[in-house]
Amino acid sequence: MEFRIERRSGVPTYLQIVNQVTQALRLGALAPGDRLPTAKAVVDQTAVNPNTVLKAYRELERQGLVEPRPGAGTFVTQSLARPGSAADDALRADLEQWMGRATDAGLGRDDVDALVADVRDQHFRQGGQR
Repeated sequence: MEFRIERRSGVPTYLQIVNQVTQALRLGALAPGDRLPTAKAVVDQTAVNPNTVLKAYRELERQGLVEPRPGAGTFVTQSLARPGSAADDALRADLEQWMGRATDAGLGRDDVDALVADVRDQHFRQGGQR
């Protein structure tokens, strides 16, 4: 797993790591038994403070998603992927087409994030929590 740290996002770095791990768990990219990169590997890759990585891993442990094994590393203990997530393939294909249209229209990452967040928030506000 490779982490992408957005230094200007306003989101604390440790939460970016936590969010990326939980996203990988939801998408099935990480599964129980998988080993997370060592703190040193994350530091080498992202140039963040080692304590920041350890704070993220502790938060993931607190959430019951990973467990440290002394001398062996930090391992995933549970998945967040939904059963039948293969059904998401059609939605992913639609979203990829939409992303192509959005970038063709000149939208950047922040524009797309704002638009998606606005539509998502309106949808769940109108339809209730699903």
